[in-house]
Amino acid sequence: MARMHSRKKGKSGSTRPARREKPVWVELSSEEVVNEVVKLARKGVSQSLIGVVLRDSYGIPLVKVVTGKSINQILKEHDIEA
Repeated sequence: MARMHSRKKGKSGSTRPARREKPVWVELSSEEVVNEVVKLARKGVSQSLIGVVLRDSYGIPLVKVVTGKSINQILKEHDIEA
């Protein structure tokens, strides 16, 4: 939506994490993250929603940083269509 007293659009939205290393607060191993991604995908959750769930529920900023693979690559390895 536009701002109330100007003709500009807002700039809100999440930004990608600046660091490309595993954060200190992430306690899950890469195998546990992969299992969680596969479990959510088998329930029919989309890739973007999987990332949101992992971010909000488990504190994982980027799956690729923790596992070394993107969500799409993980799903292809487990023969899951997304």
